[in-house]
Amino acid sequence: MALPATPTREFITGLPKAELHLHLEGTLEPDLKLRLAQRNGVDIGQSTVEEVRATYAFDSLTSFLAVYYPAMEVLQTADDFFELADAYLARAAADGVKHVEMFFDPQAHTSRGVPFETVVTGYHRAAAGASEKHGVDAHLILCFLRDMSAESAAETLEASVPFRDRILGVGLDSDDRGNPPEKFADVFARARELGYRLTMHCDIDQPGSIDNIRTVLDEIGVDRVDHGTNVVEDPALVAVVRERGLGLTCCPVSNSFVTDDMKAAEIAGLLRDGVRVTVNSDDPAYFGGYVADNYVALAESAGLTTAEVVTLARNSFEASWLGDSQRAAYLAQVDGYVAAYAASSD
Repeated sequence: MALPATPTREFITGLPKAELHLHLEGTLEPDLKLRLAQRNGVDIGQSTVEEVRATYAFDSLTSFLAVYYPAMEVLQTADDFFELADAYLARAAADGVKHVEMFFDPQAHTSRGVPFETVVTGYHRAAAGASEKHGVDAHLILCFLRDMSAESAAETLEASVPFRDRILGVGLDSDDRGNPPEKFADVFARARELGYRLTMHCDIDQPGSIDNIRTVLDEIGVDRVDHGTNVVEDPALVAVVRERGLGLTCCPVSNSFVTDDMKAAEIAGLLRDGVRVTVNSDDPAYFGGYVADNYVALAESAGLTTAEVVTLARNSFEASWLGDSQRAAYLAQVDGYVAAYAASSD
């Protein structure tokens, strides 16, 4: 029994996987955006799905964020947040996702008058029902917007305390420029005290990317690094990440929108060097690729073997914040899928 040397889309789609770098607000597809705008009486300046889709255009992190945040105006009620998350979870299930740890940005909503409770209630309702409805084990990661103040992040963290049982960890996203990880060191120390798991974005090819990675490893002490591909610039840091078994949540398709390429060679090099790299979809409604699309794009660009794709899937569970028994069960699912696929290929 043997697997095909080159992974097919069919194999990749069915392969059990976890998604660890997914922004719920980044799953706002044009049709849902228009429907919510009409339902909530929000004038977005477009009246057809095609017109909305045409606004999803950008060529850098900055221009992306300029589209991304205004789009959130259509999210007003707990039902809106539920509908957004539930639509993503259905799509993830179709891509073989079994476990997902989903980012959400409460400050993007509370800053425009939507209560924190409204946001987390809607998202959590979708996550709580995802196992029965979609066959996906879903959890939430609260992200702070790094281009807002540390004081705002601290207030948001304290607002999360009554909902501690609904939130798995905290992260840091948005614009890296002028907003290094150390700006939020005290907030993350407090989050650790509260029992949250920690991750931070270190976006690719931004000013100071390698310095940010060094800081999150040496000073913040994160449990995972989001993006983080620039670690290849410092072999000593690569060794640290490998030795600690830290996951890097790479997003090949979105990389190609904010820099010159998807960093396929770098991601594949890290994979082959024993680093726990994972593949994820980031903001798929905007970048045009959900998680299976990202696996396919990376495999084709980097010439990954089927065995390497399986390692990526295993890495996704290894880098997750699952308990040991749950992780072992999902890894067994991966092994079972691979064995069954190989047997059916004979």
